[in-house]
Amino acid sequence: MDPLRRLTFVPVYEYRCTSCGERFDEVQPMGSPAPAACPRCGASDLKRVYGRVAVTFSGWGFNRTDSLVPNDGRTRDFKKLKEKAEEISSGD
Repeated sequence: MDPLRRLTFVPVYEYRCTSCGERFDEVQPMGSPAPAACPRCGASDLKRVYGRVAVTFSGWGFNRTDSLVPNDGRTRDFKKLKEKAEEISSGD
C-alpha cells in the first residue's frame, strides 16, 4: 500500500496573543476553533498569524528563492508538532 494513502495531513496554524505577544504553533484539523487560551499568560484573545509561503523556483533561468526573505527568528519544535499531527490523524 502506498504510504501516502494512509496519511492524514493536518495543518499547523500560528497564533499570537494580543495580551502578551506570545507566538505559538498549534496543530489542528482544518475548521477547528482557535485555542482557548495563550499558553504563556492564559489570555483568550488570540489572533491567527498568516505567514509567508515557501516557494522555490528551479530550472534554467531561476536562481532566487524565498531564502532571501529574512527569517522571523522563531524556532519550532518539529518533533512536538509531528506527534500532535499523528495523534490527530489516529483519532485519539
